[in-house]
Amino acid sequence: MSGPSPELPVVVLDALMPTAHRLVVNRRGSMVWEVESRRGHYAVKVGHPIEATADWPAQPWTALAPGREGAVLDRLGFDDFAYGEWERGTWNFQPWHEGPDLYGLWKPCREPASSIAPHTSVALGCVEALAELHAKGWAHGDVQPAHFIVGPERTHLIDLALARGGQVPESYDFPFRGCLVHYEAPEIARSVLAAGEAEPTQKADIYALGASLLISATGWRAVEYPDDAPRPVQREAVANGRRRPVKVAGETGDLIEAMLSHAPGDRPTIYEVREALS
Repeated sequence: MSGPSPELPVVVLDALMPTAHRLVVNRRGSMVWEVESRRGHYAVKVGHPIEATADWPAQPWTALAPGREGAVLDRLGFDDFAYGEWERGTWNFQPWHEGPDLYGLWKPCREPASSIAPHTSVALGCVEALAELHAKGWAHGDVQPAHFIVGPERTHLIDLALARGGQVPESYDFPFRGCLVHYEAPEIARSVLAAGEAEPTQKADIYALGASLLISATGWRAVEYPDDAPRPVQREAVANGRRRPVKVAGETGDLIEAMLSHAPGDRPTIYEVREALS
């Protein structure tokens, strides 16, 4: 959608009849609104294709991501959501979840000379949210701190557009080409470098969760590479296992170390992680 002031597609306006709405995100082919209506409080996602630029290749799949996520929500048995198409791509709406994300909540832990330790109950809430998805036979594929919303009653794992574990309509499907490299497991990075795509797994989710806990608690990525390195260079570093030492005190640090194991088979399952934190 072009222009300085993007608006919700007409089909979404007709479905929700908002009493208030605000644009939260507008980047890389994805727009997210917070919408209030008589029906309820929703997150609305709208996708459109990314055209090629000097910095980014064309990415037509971004137009399909909201529709694919809607199909995943349907397969997982969620309610109070809808999804469909508009003239430039797909959309969905789903309940809005109040609360900070994991990275934001643990900001005090990252302050210079901070004596505040990351709270185990917060980590456990993230683990339980991912465990619910794994128990249904799915892998998330895009685990990162921003996707754990720590609410007053429970933690929600959001952004399921890349999840794998069941059939979605072919018209909305697209190959998995990796995720944010900071949280990408070595085997995923190797596959993307070799073939341009990969298959999300629960073991890769465990690595991503460990990397998410580490960066949220310390501010350090799990793997060392220059901040401005191109993605292939980042992936080479991940694939080669150039990992920083885990500097999180106590048993939580040992657990994160195991979650970040280079070999998938050496990582604990989500249920073992939950037991260790409990």
